[in-house]
Amino acid sequence: MASLPLDGVTVVSCEQAVAAPLATRHLADLGARVLKIERPGSGDFARAYDETVRGLSSHFVWLNRSKESVTLDLKHEAAPEVMGRLIDGADVFVQNFAPGVAERLGLGAAALRATRPGLITCSISGYGSTGPYRDAKAYDLLIQSEAGLVSVTGTADEPAKSGIPAADIGAGMYAYSGILSALFHRERTGEGTELEVSLFDALIEWMGFPLYYTGFGGTPPPRAGTSHPAIAPYGTFAAGDGTQLVLAVQNDREWAAFCRHAVGRPEWTSDERFATGSARVAHRAELEREIGAIFATLTGEELAARLSEGRIAHARRRELPEVLEHPQLTERDRFAEVGSPVGPLRMTLPPVTVPGRPPRLDPIPALGEHTDAVLTEFGFDAADLRRRGLS
Repeated sequence: MASLPLDGVTVVSCEQAVAAPLATRHLADLGARVLKIERPGSGDFARAYDETVRGLSSHFVWLNRSKESVTLDLKHEAAPEVMGRLIDGADVFVQNFAPGVAERLGLGAAALRATRPGLITCSISGYGSTGPYRDAKAYDLLIQSEAGLVSVTGTADEPAKSGIPAADIGAGMYAYSGILSALFHRERTGEGTELEVSLFDALIEWMGFPLYYTGFGGTPPPRAGTSHPAIAPYGTFAAGDGTQLVLAVQNDREWAAFCRHAVGRPEWTSDERFATGSARVAHRAELEREIGAIFATLTGEELAARLSEGRIAHARRRELPEVLEHPQLTERDRFAEVGSPVGPLRMTLPPVTVPGRPPRLDPIPALGEHTDAVLTEFGFDAADLRRRGLS
């Protein structure tokens, strides 16, 4: 198989849940060796979130392929020596302990890098290592609430959290990109780097549009379901047979095409109620009623044909079972089988494709599956350490 960009890079990660495992899984997809350090007996608590994937957790399956699971009691008297030797052989150390825990375990960035100047460390936390919220619980919903995402998500009547762990994913992706940039910096200079990423800071960055809209406009953007506070028509509309299509008409050129092809009302382009973007937003309810009445006379297939003919931005609002059979995924062969403790599982491929370099798709590890092999590789008597309760 062709080499991958991160072949030869070793990552040691004290990780659990979503943010850190997402970052390291992307590194593993690109060829990095990831040694996942887990608590003996229970491991990463995401292993127990659910049992929907043939007895495995859907979160854990998503985030942990191509890793080696090593169980270690980090409070054991022998742990500092073992972790020190593992990190001596690593390029990157990642941890998402609560603030201060890494330092108490002797795994703080300053202590590690004092004798390892080429090491890249990445600390992922809820709110960062300073500030009044430093020690606050930082589950994804709580971060979404504090960062305001919940306030702009949902309908006018009811706020809602994002259906995916947006704060965790944001932090994981910034950790991933930060580590890549640090590896590039080290390649040029030989110097390691200390990185810090927080879920709160990551989500605040993603909240840029509503924060600036509020700060400079004086009022927050209203919750609007699938609609948009500053664009119309925008959102979900139903055809006469119940098919739901999503529109995103974002400028006057698209509006003219929509009037001509989708609804057969070219005169709307000069109608003072709808002629400009701001006028359409001001008369949104009236506009949506008139569009809905026309769409009700069409089947979903007829409506989609009109929209396609006019090259009008639209999509199907699909339920998740439909997404799993999406023609774009099927035609582009975007699934692969990945091994696991319960046999091969169908998984989506990483989003970045490199011609001639298929991604690494090694199995999802059982808890502690690689402990003995890794400890032996690094010069320890694995059986003795197990007898002493380290692993």
